[in-house]
Amino acid sequence: MTPAYRNSFALLLLAALAVRLAAGYWWQSRLDGRFGMGDSDSYWMLAQTIAKGKPYAYGADHARVFRAPGYPLLLAPVVGLAGEGLAGVRLARAEATLLGVLAVLALWWLTRLLFDERAALWAAALASFYPGAIAASMLVLSEAPFCPLILLQLALWTKAWRAPGCRQTAIYACCGGLAAGAATLMRPSWLLFTPLAAAIGMLVWGKQRSSADVAPPPSVVKTARPSRRRSCYPRHFQIACWMLLGLIAAMLPWWVRNARLTGRFVPTTLQVGASLYDGLNPNATGGSNMDFISRFVAEQRRASAHSTAAPGDAEIAFELQLDRRMREAAITWARANPARAVQLAGVKFLRMWNVWPNEPRLSTWPIRLAVLFTYTPLLLLALWGTWKTMGRGWPYVLCWLPAVYLTLLHMVFVSSIRYRDPAMLAWLALAGGVIRDWGSGMRTRHGT
Repeated sequence: MTPAYRNSFALLLLAALAVRLAAGYWWQSRLDGRFGMGDSDSYWMLAQTIAKGKPYAYGADHARVFRAPGYPLLLAPVVGLAGEGLAGVRLARAEATLLGVLAVLALWWLTRLLFDERAALWAAALASFYPGAIAASMLVLSEAPFCPLILLQLALWTKAWRAPGCRQTAIYACCGGLAAGAATLMRPSWLLFTPLAAAIGMLVWGKQRSSADVAPPPSVVKTARPSRRRSCYPRHFQIACWMLLGLIAAMLPWWVRNARLTGRFVPTTLQVGASLYDGLNPNATGGSNMDFISRFVAEQRRASAHSTAAPGDAEIAFELQLDRRMREAAITWARANPARAVQLAGVKFLRMWNVWPNEPRLSTWPIRLAVLFTYTPLLLLALWGTWKTMGRGWPYVLCWLPAVYLTLLHMVFVSSIRYRDPAMLAWLALAGGVIRDWGSGMRTRHGT
């Protein structure tokens, strides 16, 4: 990087930090010293149990597998350092701000791997001022650490794909799997992305490779023979194996802990049933409304009233059975009402990619117009970048695959524009390439 480029990039990161700090301060000034989001309160309470050395459990029912421990572990040092009051809340927002800047840095690296430094700077600029990315950095929610981790995984996957040797491929792929595991511990919905993406790579993009897919080292560019078009299925398989090994290594402590508590394999949490019923029930609208929880809890209490298990075992059994009850209720309803379930899937798709917020309290016209005129151009740029790079190989596919995965996932569960922001950040790498190409074309036409 030239000194001018380094200075521009440093100023951009400082601007991203300043914007996020200002947004977090503004949001906190509207509240009464707390977070303003129910999910934030749950993460905060679990962080307090970790900071105080208490058993990892949530709520009056002492739910042991309520949330994955990733984000509470990040918040625990904040609680220990600044306490549980307003100072701790502000420090938690500052931590989220730093994680948001790391997301900008990770996107810059990913785009630089795919294009060049100019495209990387454009992508980082888009992410620095994208309202969805700013919101993810000012709220104390798991999106704050989730975004940089999935971008890191995609960058490491790209490095593994372009690595010249088996050793480098294994190192990058395994590190990418560790990043995927860490992202899953932040947001459990990410668990299936790695195996599904690897399967898609082998089945759809495993037959041929282009010269842009695997870049030879600079030292052998002049002497390397022209590469033959051949199947790259083995390379996909090699990377998938190492990446899944890293994913398993990251998830293993949580899996072992859950198995010891529950006596069975719990891949993520025991909130899958509640989340599934939230999206598939007679009163579902596509958005989240957890008012049904109290009814299911009461039903499960009546069913467990005559249990003779010890208190600790009874709590775990209650949590398992409650999750199973809600999961079965959601599946039963969907089977009985397939047309409504399909209709809800369409509603959820529109909610996720809506051009303005779905929530009534955020649907004032100034907010609507702000989202419309910032999100829509970026989406169009990302779609254009997807079209332009469709034939350039697997690393470019990785940029839009998270959008497909998260969309399909939230067409089953509840949906909101909040869930598209991590996917949009990855997609902005392709948008940066489009702007770079436009700039190159303008310079060529003007002879500069």
